[in-house]
Amino acid sequence: MNKAMNMQLIRGEFKAADALDLITQMVHVKIRFHEEHIRQDSSEEDIKYRESRIKQLQKELYELRQRLDRSPSKVKLDGIIKIVGP
Repeated sequence: MNKAMNMQLIRGEFKAADALDLITQMVHVKIRFHEEHIRQDSSEEDIKYRESRIKQLQKELYELRQRLDRSPSKVKLDGIIKIVGP
């Protein structure tokens, strides 16, 4: 039977600029992860998926930046990673 496990990665209230910085760094880590796999993988399908995912992450980060630029001085972040498996 597979059990789910949650890891509370981030929770709290942050200045908008600090929240954006934190999220930007996390997104950049994920983008680097995909870039490394693009260099290693030979499957065209996998490469296209990863390139698409990178573009999606960049778009979402841009949209978040636009929103936080107009937000109040503080925002709440709650980020949980849900691990499902053995």
